[in-house]
Amino acid sequence: MLRSGVTGLACVDEAGRGALCGPVSVGVVLVTADTKPAPAGVRDSKLLTPERRMELLPRIMLWAAHAVGMASAGEIDELGIVAAMRLAGHRALSSLPVRPDQVLLDGSHDYLSEPAQSSLFAEESAENAMPPVVTMVKADLRCAGVAAASILAKTARDTLMIELSEHYPEYGWAGNKGYGAPDHLDALTRLGPTPHHRVSWSLPALA
Repeated sequence: MLRSGVTGLACVDEAGRGALCGPVSVGVVLVTADTKPAPAGVRDSKLLTPERRMELLPRIMLWAAHAVGMASAGEIDELGIVAAMRLAGHRALSSLPVRPDQVLLDGSHDYLSEPAQSSLFAEESAENAMPPVVTMVKADLRCAGVAAASILAKTARDTLMIELSEHYPEYGWAGNKGYGAPDHLDALTRLGPTPHHRVSWSLPALA
């Protein structure tokens, strides 16, 4: 895409969309004409072990400009998951050192561009508005920048869930990262939701 006149491409992917608790995380990596080839081994985060993701993390952070944005469980409950992903994505993009002139987003749905009827980001000025977004199915398998963004998003969220697990060890977040694993579901049924759960969702304790 850089060959078609784009000078700064923001490669974007998310983590935590389907979790029962914790934030949704959006990673972004800025690729320019001067960006060197990606570090060896960069692949979609789902294809890598946690140990391998952590090994690659510092190399990715040295490789290209990058950022991670998150939206909390409370924001997901208030806004809905898609708007919360948009909020996290905007937070990540606004943290880049320069504004990209195009965004490459993993998947088929553009959740970053603001719906015409929404006013969630009405305060944004024209120069801070979302650049044009291009979606690509399986971009995390086809583009190293998006794969790197997926690693950033995943490792940032996993690290947070491990930290939160120290305060809520019964839910097993250090292992399940807030997804619907049996130990997590069992704790939810017995103990109910924590302040970090997405209570607007159909959680076992609230069903």
